[in-house]
Amino acid sequence: MDKNMFCFQCEQTIGCSGCTGNSGVCGKTADTAKLQDELTGALIGLARAVDSTTAVSKKTSQVIIEGLFTTVTNVNFDNASIESMIQKVRAEKERLAPDCSKCQSPCGKTDEYDMQQLWNADEDTRSLKSLILFGIRGMAAYAYHAAVLGHEDDEVNLFFCEALFKIGYEENTETLLSTVPKVGEINLKCMALLDKANTETYGTPEPTEVTLTVEKGPFIVVTGHDLKDLQLLLEQTSGKGINIYTHGEMLPAHAYPFLKKFPHLKGNFGTAWQNQQKEFDHLPAPILYTTNCLMPPKNSYADRVFTTEVVAFPGTVHIDEKKDFTPVIEKALELGGYKEDQILTGINGGTKVTTGFGHAAILSHADTVIKAVKSGDISHFFLVAGCDGAKPGRNYYTEFVKQAPSDSVILTLACGKFRFNDLDLGEIGGLPRLMDIGQCNDAYGAIQVAVALADAFECSVNELPLSFVLSWYEQKAVCILLTLLHLGIKNIRLGPSLPAFLSPNILNFLVENYGIGPITTPEEDIKALMN
Repeated sequence: MDKNMFCFQCEQTIGCSGCTGNSGVCGKTADTAKLQDELTGALIGLARAVDSTTAVSKKTSQVIIEGLFTTVTNVNFDNASIESMIQKVRAEKERLAPDCSKCQSPCGKTDEYDMQQLWNADEDTRSLKSLILFGIRGMAAYAYHAAVLGHEDDEVNLFFCEALFKIGYEENTETLLSTVPKVGEINLKCMALLDKANTETYGTPEPTEVTLTVEKGPFIVVTGHDLKDLQLLLEQTSGKGINIYTHGEMLPAHAYPFLKKFPHLKGNFGTAWQNQQKEFDHLPAPILYTTNCLMPPKNSYADRVFTTEVVAFPGTVHIDEKKDFTPVIEKALELGGYKEDQILTGINGGTKVTTGFGHAAILSHADTVIKAVKSGDISHFFLVAGCDGAKPGRNYYTEFVKQAPSDSVILTLACGKFRFNDLDLGEIGGLPRLMDIGQCNDAYGAIQVAVALADAFECSVNELPLSFVLSWYEQKAVCILLTLLHLGIKNIRLGPSLPAFLSPNILNFLVENYGIGPITTPEEDIKALMN
């Protein structure tokens, strides 16, 4: 493949075929894309060095998870940082197989993989390997967040090695096809691990109303997904006269009892990630990026962008593992914030949003929900969830929610909800019609609700009056989709466009076996799903 770069892992890839020029739609350069390929090839080499062990050491797992997370879309744009990660992977491989580098008769057993072999493979092999690769990249993000809170799983860690090995060296289509749903199976365990880590650390989420008003005075905006970073920032800013506002996927943090105890965690600023260049333009406050969803910052606010963990962008200040947020705090005090309170709104004009309807909160009202379904007060449940993005067509999800029958309930999660989460849809039986389950990381909660309802009605999930209408952008959405397929959930609507990495044959397999299909119009899809 004679191109400057090749990347088709996100929904907005050029022409629904792949970014191949000097830079990708996300903003990463061709050099950065090539380094990410080199990092992936090095990870495959490390996975080979692990060989057939029944357990992976904590150190090796940490390197693999961190390396995979670094390659997720909108995480790391800094070549020096990626090069450092590559060297970390190689050093770990050398530690596991120290004799390989000195061997006079190399067998190639731990060689790094050339990703051009994957990109130039036949389309079905490339499609299946891409599904596996992008799935474990997304899963690595969840495993990373759980590990930060001290929770790990040996089976999950070992599967990263198994999957990487197959991406590099498995050519049998049937074997690859059987590995795809296994990514979903292991990701379910990984999401359960993260759910446990979050709730044991911060408590069970509670339904919480969150203001969109920003008070006058110094403040910091925190975006991304990492609750531990938010906790540490709240602790370090306590008593300093600085307010903290969440952005994007950090919104659900307001629902955790431990984090709610901080009075200077005030509200939510802005909407989803793709609007940050507009919303952060000339913002009189610093922004802390804790995970993915970083867009290349404009000059008007680049001097107030701070990154941490695996997130990096050239020229911005990076907060290292010591987690000293002093530079962020000093910038907030220097900028001073707004002179007067700013009454801001969501996309639809609402001045507040509600979050915290995790599986525990919803299932605590299970009797009410079941009674409402049996009496006909609730006709249908729609899970309208997933990533937001800038590509035209995403207003479909706003219109879908607006047009959903008044006796239906909308469950939502991830940043796609910012298209409609400030709407007032009213209540049914004392319960809100719109329930925000949380981050994309909290998809496990939606699955638990579906399984519990199926048990209550003594039927399968597919027999419930429940439909999945999903939007996707990056790799965490891929692993969640694979988890739903592993669970046998059918007739999922996916948009705004189907993944470029699905070959016609693999797409046809998904359609025939799972009924997966593209979104059409809200009117047509609501009618079809209700029937």
